[in-house]
Amino acid sequence: MTALVVEVGPRDGLQNEPAIISTADKIAFVDRLSDAGLPVIEVSAFVSPRWVPQMADAAEVFAGIRRRPGTRYAALVPNARGLDRAIAAGVTDIGIFAAASETFSRRNINQSIDESFQTYAEVARTALAAGLRVRGYLSTAFGCPFEGSVPADRVVALTTRLLELGVYEVAVSDTIGIAHPGQVRRLLAELTRHVPSGSLALHFHDTRGTALANVLAALDFGIRTFDASTGGLGGCPYAPGASGNLATEDLLYLLHGLELDTGVDLDRVFEAACTMPPLVGHPVSSRYTQARLAAQAARD
Repeated sequence: MTALVVEVGPRDGLQNEPAIISTADKIAFVDRLSDAGLPVIEVSAFVSPRWVPQMADAAEVFAGIRRRPGTRYAALVPNARGLDRAIAAGVTDIGIFAAASETFSRRNINQSIDESFQTYAEVARTALAAGLRVRGYLSTAFGCPFEGSVPADRVVALTTRLLELGVYEVAVSDTIGIAHPGQVRRLLAELTRHVPSGSLALHFHDTRGTALANVLAALDFGIRTFDASTGGLGGCPYAPGASGNLATEDLLYLLHGLELDTGVDLDRVFEAACTMPPLVGHPVSSRYTQARLAAQAARD
């Protein structure tokens, strides 16, 4: 059996880091992840540099990376202008990001949910006509920092709306890391009644240490695509103290232990993670990487 890991470190992992990472270092990071055999790498986002300065060099990063055959290189786009920039940069895979709560949608992209879907309908239509692959994200699907719990029927309805726009997959996202396995099981039991599991991915943050347990719960529902960030880099500005995304190394260690083939070289992902602390100014949160570095130090 196989599983697919979508690497979001260069985008979701770095976008909230206060230290500005150089274009050259971002390119080197993506190239190391390519060398590890990751099948999908989210490289950057074509968003306003005013709001997300870390992503201001998206076009330059795309121009500088080595594109490995067999790897897809993606970018998030918020609107038609971002899509135009992405197409000009040679991007072939884009992501659009809606929210499951009105307050989060307005705080994050200054649009209501319905307004965002009007924008994304145009983006998806243009992108698909240009031959691009379009992925959807549904933020705050497991809980909102402003509104609390999110009804399962709303997640089902919005996931369905995204698929109707022509996206090939919806990444149902635990934006603030609040999900637990019981909640994952309950939501997926309802969601997979309406949406094929092959059209779903899951995007977990590890704020409360439950991300890997959530992956295990999701596997029982036929979900085989998971987002992760090398080193566990990332987080959410609406979740103070959050430890970041599910770490790619931790996810690979779990999946490989379950004899799920990912095609990814864990050693090379570990090496990529080890290059990041001097750039971001703090240790990575990946438990696998921390344990392996500690074991190496004990042997030296």
